[in-house]
Amino acid sequence: MKPTHIEHIGIAVESLEEAIPFYEKTFGLKCYSVEEVKDQKVKTAFFKVGQTKIELLESTAPQGPIGKFIEKKGQGVHHIAFAVNDLQQQLDELETKEVKLIDKTPRKGAEGLNIAFLHPKSTFGVLTELCEEPQQ
Repeated sequence: MKPTHIEHIGIAVESLEEAIPFYEKTFGLKCYSVEEVKDQKVKTAFFKVGQTKIELLESTAPQGPIGKFIEKKGQGVHHIAFAVNDLQQQLDELETKEVKLIDKTPRKGAEGLNIAFLHPKSTFGVLTELCEEPQQ
């Protein structure tokens, strides 16, 4: 597998309403998109830094993955996402290398990307997301 670039870094926050102005004022970034991903129980906000994005993640339900993360670890870096080509092929290859997958098949994520997560137990404690642009 060879990622094309870091797609984004996901940061869990308690409140987008508080976090967005901080990133805009402190770093001079502009939030270009806020989106709810209902099946993941999360609301996202995106900022562009060069080719890489910062994704702020606010839980929409305490039992959602971000709600559980914040309850256990507090606010902070949640995951790193790499852009890849042919996501399903990458997942199949990783599985043959005994990498523990959270998602064995891609699913829809924010910004219409196809996504899949690798389990932190296989990635030295870092939740890792693979992303691919959907086929046109």
